[in-house]
Amino acid sequence: MIADRGYDSMALVNFVRDRGGEAHIPTQSRVRIQRSVPPSLYRQRNLVERFFCKLKQFRRIATRFEKHADNFMAALALASARIWMRAIESTP
Repeated sequence: MIADRGYDSMALVNFVRDRGGEAHIPTQSRVRIQRSVPPSLYRQRNLVERFFCKLKQFRRIATRFEKHADNFMAALALASARIWMRAIESTP
């Protein structure tokens, strides 16, 4: 599990570890024992977080306008395709 500093708690780290996972969560500056996260992993987490922020710009997605799961997934697919096409269009 990769998360940002806001989820830094030993209870969460132990919860993930007890279920066989590995928590990659950097510690806050006030904590004495610092955990580090590989920069490449943290960069990938940031890409996913920015993608969700872009998805929330679509009002239909942010307000969960579509009540049925199939319709909501279709709206997500359309919004994701639009974001992806904008990214492809802007690269040289």
